[in-house]
Amino acid sequence: MDRDPYNDYNEYIRKRRKLNDGLTEKKVESMIKEAVEKNKPHLGWLKALTILLLIYSLVMTYFVVNKVKIGETTNPVTQESTISIKNDNVSVENAVAKKALDSVVGITTVGVQENIFFQKNQVVEGVGSGVIVSKDGYILTNSHVIQDGKAETIEVLLTNGKKSPAQLLWYDTTLDLAVVKVNMKGLKPVEMADSDKVEIGDKAIAIGNPLGLDLQSTLTSGYISGKDRTITIENGLQMDGLMQTDAAINAGNSGGGLFDKEGKLIGINTAKASAEGIGFTIPINVAKTIVDNIVSGGSFEGVKLGISGIDVRTFQQATRQEMPIEKGIYVVEVVNPSSAQKAGVQKGDIITKINGKEISSMSSLKKALLEVRPKQNGKITVYRNGKEHDLNIVFDTLKEK
Repeated sequence: MDRDPYNDYNEYIRKRRKLNDGLTEKKVESMIKEAVEKNKPHLGWLKALTILLLIYSLVMTYFVVNKVKIGETTNPVTQESTISIKNDNVSVENAVAKKALDSVVGITTVGVQENIFFQKNQVVEGVGSGVIVSKDGYILTNSHVIQDGKAETIEVLLTNGKKSPAQLLWYDTTLDLAVVKVNMKGLKPVEMADSDKVEIGDKAIAIGNPLGLDLQSTLTSGYISGKDRTITIENGLQMDGLMQTDAAINAGNSGGGLFDKEGKLIGINTAKASAEGIGFTIPINVAKTIVDNIVSGGSFEGVKLGISGIDVRTFQQATRQEMPIEKGIYVVEVVNPSSAQKAGVQKGDIITKINGKEISSMSSLKKALLEVRPKQNGKITVYRNGKEHDLNIVFDTLKEK
């Protein structure tokens, strides 16, 4: 078995401390002089100097080690090196687990759904995960984990084994996000990162309950393997702007957290592709405004433009039709009545900005709309007939078709 040089070094220092206990600088000086005088006649000046240097090196080791220990004259470079050596025994995964494990919960649901084949209702049970976002019981999860609002009972299981019924406060099937609340205090909320800064190749660590609560608090590790992905989920809805990871994600991980190397939340896990090693997560920046509003005010009401659209790049790839600009949302249909229709948005327009913020994908459009409130006045910029037009709009809550 290979020896650990770090442990060998510690053992060496321990012996040196024991050997030199009680030494003072004056005593050391006296010892050196005594050794030189004693050995001069027999060894000559060269050997005497050798003995002097040996004693000096041992004593300096003693004083340096003890000064570092009590923090008298630490060298920043030496101190950083020592911390680095000690942290070699702690992996990124260990550190993230200690920081974030207690912030991820299990969620079980019971609901009743109609069986179209037998023309009767049946009880449906579900298991997923959630992430604590406040000390007083607010939990973020997926909409499909709470059966898209159809769950009759929701129960949360903490890592310490405590259980509590939960109340559904908000959900959105198009975003696949939901917020529930338990009547508990002193919980450990996650620390959120800025998911816009996440890059391909960054560390990604998933925590959740794959395959049920028997495997609660499972941690899997990987990397961000893609960004701005678009997928179609089981209910036929299309989700875009997702991050892709090769950290193992399975049924039951839904609603759990994806964390960076610092243990900060970068996304909410939502789906697994049919291929192994491909999972998808909703960037946490999409949910921040929702969470902030619900935690501070108890509710969140989103707005709808009233359009069906597709990002320019995808439209161009699908139709092979040359587009006049490279970024934006191509308007396929305008709902009547809707806030977009009342503002003058037309089929064939390309939405480029909302309130001055550039729109390049459906994900960025959704994020921009999350930042405005119902009945709020604003501007929507569209590209039409070779130039941009600023349209005044009153954002509303009308449902899209």
